[in-house]
Amino acid sequence: MTFGPPAAATGAAAGGTAADGRWVGALSLANLGVWVGWFGPLQLLLARQAEQLTPGHKAATLALVTGLGAAVSMVANPVFGALSDRTTARVGRRVPWVVAGTAGGAAGLVVLSLARGVPAVIAGWCLVQLALNASFAALTAAVPDQVPVRRRGLVGGWLGVSQVVGILVGTALATVAGGTGAGYLACALFSVVAVVPYVLMRRDTALSPAARPAFRWRAFLGGFWIDPRRHPDFGWAWLTRFLMNLSYSISTMYLLYYLTDAVHYADDADTGVLILTALNALTLLCTVVISGVRSDRSGRRKPYVIRSGLLIAAATLLLAVWQTWTGAVVASLVLGIGFGVYTSVDFALLTDVLPTAEDRGRDLGVINIANALPQVLAPVIAAPVVTHLGGYTALYALAGALAVVGSVLVRRIRSVS
Repeated sequence: MTFGPPAAATGAAAGGTAADGRWVGALSLANLGVWVGWFGPLQLLLARQAEQLTPGHKAATLALVTGLGAAVSMVANPVFGALSDRTTARVGRRVPWVVAGTAGGAAGLVVLSLARGVPAVIAGWCLVQLALNASFAALTAAVPDQVPVRRRGLVGGWLGVSQVVGILVGTALATVAGGTGAGYLACALFSVVAVVPYVLMRRDTALSPAARPAFRWRAFLGGFWIDPRRHPDFGWAWLTRFLMNLSYSISTMYLLYYLTDAVHYADDADTGVLILTALNALTLLCTVVISGVRSDRSGRRKPYVIRSGLLIAAATLLLAVWQTWTGAVVASLVLGIGFGVYTSVDFALLTDVLPTAEDRGRDLGVINIANALPQVLAPVIAAPVVTHLGGYTALYALAGALAVVGSVLVRRIRSVS
């Protein structure tokens, strides 16, 4: 499989040189490693650690840790993306940040494995978020660098596969490693090993020192504000991704507690989370690549994103009204179908509306704030809803409403079919 340059391509979104199947595979494996480093902790380990350290207010501790980490992520991703745009290393603009970010993320996971108090957990998780966002920003920016527009749905599909498999592998490692500390170490080791093939390929776009613009603090900081009046499609794409991810974050962050407190799952709740994650992964894998390919062939993105958002909303509403193990299983299967379509096609849509080719890393980093900010807001929203405003029924109904609004607003993007 070889991705050649498009027949007629202009502008920022058109970019891309050539990327063969081996490169896409290595990129996807490296991306998988990043998601293992994130979701092994997020799915189980941080929740279990909060429960061990502060059993009387585990939800508040989890909200504090994940909220602070997401705040770090929200700043780190665009900053590291912008720095990678300006990097003039001989091996390329993106690879140095992939290496440094993976090493730092593994170090943060080691800190978490040794943590014996909430401050240490906060420090470790913030380091994980800081470092892995450097790697993720560089990997994401490599797609519009290397892949033409007509193949980005396909590549987005494979990145979606790596994302969901990463979540599944992270959850599995956290479950079977034999304890919280061992789970963190297993995720760290996997993240490091997964990035090696991508780094060894040394396939990256280089920037000569002469081509790098002069650095000015005001221009650098001002570049992170992308005026939605000048770039309305970028603004609507950002808002729709934010709403979809806020819905997803609210749905998944409290899944462990949902099984124990609402479903009253009879067996080990960690195993229950792993089963639901695996079922979600199964249906997601059935749709993610196919959806990306079909959107490439049709040239249409928005209908796929709209329908996927409605499916995500349906899954969250099932969790709201059918609080049994059977209901959770059905909801996980439906959520996988919807999120599989959304993951591949929305990524391709986003790369189609980037304002400039020179600042892809920065602009995708700004888009990725829409991934990180919901992690800050989700616990702030979810904790009072669960405790005082209707419990898990109200929480998952809210998540469904957010997904519906995100689906509707996709229609406001004009430059994409």
